Amino acid sequence: MSYDYVIAGGGSSGSLVAGKLAEAGATVLVLEAGGSDRNPLIQMPAGFVKLLGVEKYMWFYQSTVQQRLKGRQPVVPTGRVVGGGSSVNAMVYIRGQAGDYAPWVEATEDPGWGWPELLKRFKAMEGNNRFNNDLHGTEGPLSVSDPLHICELSRAYVMAAQAAGIAFTPDFNGPRQTGTGYFQLTTRNGRRVSAADAFLHPAKKTGRLEVLTGCLVHKVIIEGGRAIGVEYSRDGQLARARADNEVVMCAGAIATPKILMLSGIGPHFHLKEMGVKTLVDLDGVGQNLQDHTEVPVLAFCNGPFGYFGQDRGWNQIRNGLQYMFFKTGPVASNGVEACSFFDPDDLSAEAKIQQFCVPSVYLDADTAGDLKPTYGLTLNSCVLRPGSRGSVRLASTNPKDQPLVDPNYFEDPEDLRLSIGGLRQARRILEQKPIRDMIQREVFPGPQGDSDEALAEHARRFVKTVYHPVGTARMGRTNDPRAVVTPDLTVKGVQSLRIADASVMPTIISGNTNSATLVIADRAVSLMLGR
Repeated sequence: MSYDYVIAGGGSSGSLVAGKLAEAGATVLVLEAGGSDRNPLIQMPAGFVKLLGVEKYMWFYQSTVQQRLKGRQPVVPTGRVVGGGSSVNAMVYIRGQAGDYAPWVEATEDPGWGWPELLKRFKAMEGNNRFNNDLHGTEGPLSVSDPLHICELSRAYVMAAQAAGIAFTPDFNGPRQTGTGYFQLTTRNGRRVSAADAFLHPAKKTGRLEVLTGCLVHKVIIEGGRAIGVEYSRDGQLARARADNEVVMCAGAIATPKILMLSGIGPHFHLKEMGVKTLVDLDGVGQNLQDHTEVPVLAFCNGPFGYFGQDRGWNQIRNGLQYMFFKTGPVASNGVEACSFFDPDDLSAEAKIQQFCVPSVYLDADTAGDLKPTYGLTLNSCVLRPGSRGSVRLASTNPKDQPLVDPNYFEDPEDLRLSIGGLRQARRILEQKPIRDMIQREVFPGPQGDSDEALAEHARRFVKTVYHPVGTARMGRTNDPRAVVTPDLTVKGVQSLRIADASVMPTIISGNTNSATLVIADRAVSLMLGR
């Protein structure tokens, strides 16, 4: 059977593209490798925490050996479910700084990728429950609202951050990102609003949209220089889907370059090495991988503060009932309610660090060791504009095999220096009232050393992904040899093949990447429809 459009990936970008195309009158097939998003835990704001380690809902890409991390191989998880990351993320709504989009215009020479034009799209998508002004919309399908539960540790953190020199801000998406305060979330009335909720599911009523789950896309089928469909497997059976208009890649910054390379689109030297016939020699495929990284300061509390134990025993029953009847309490929390944006060198300057306040002990499995869960607080400092660049390469020609993901953490020494600055600012915050009265002791890095060397060692041991891989099929000018797609997001050298996900970002934005991914998808639809 043929469709106007076949979309590889039903995550954030795929949900928006499919929904909008179907609403515009096109027939659309979405092929999603994961399963349904109807699990009740997905709908509950706090429920995603129970899914982060579940293979049914997540891809777990183990990175290659990271020499700068003394051989560690941190895992880079991504969503594996309808709605993708927007179904299993912390629902944080951040658009970044206006200046984040200047490099996109520079790379493409297209003002449509600049902040003024993209802001119009952000506003049209947004349905905010508090802000209604030049920077925010209220009528869009993507609901944005204030958290319905904020715990005492989060409130103490925001107060202490102000005492440590970071001014309060009511809006991280306002005129200036720098400041401390509380996130707005992609929720409505205490329930998650994923990209699938906002764009995909409503479009099913058109009768022109089909979503198939459990479908692993193997490659794009190219005939005569034109993409005519995709090959995929489902339940062990190989199948093909034909696209009369376009094939649209929305598989994300790790899977999209993998599928392109398996299709014969990528660096000739690598494809030849893997035994894949080169159809289009594009050096940039799989290059330019960027990801936000974070380094923690972990402290134990001197009392029952935060979320430890709230999902067990009587607490679990009580919290579940409170959420069921009132949509309030810990289950209504996204687990990371407060944050600070700052430059560790100058707290009044444009932010270079995003510091997440997590009211619990939050470490990756490979770094937790024998640490016993207890009441605690984790302050994770994320470098907003990392200079390090990694890559995605094929490990084999078997579509079921994971690719080789090399995030190349701390390749740029400035990333490590800023991480150390974030650690020091986190410690200054912990020294301020009221939060210092709730802290028993700092566990990591620990009071034994505050030198650059000691903190650098801590950073190398504990650095982890913030789940924001982007950039592996970046857009650029037609004559840019490293660009994979042109400014209209079509793949160079192939007709009727477009990429509409986070892999096209030339540079990462300052903050959580879901909303920026959606605005890319939104413009992709406009380009497809000639609007």
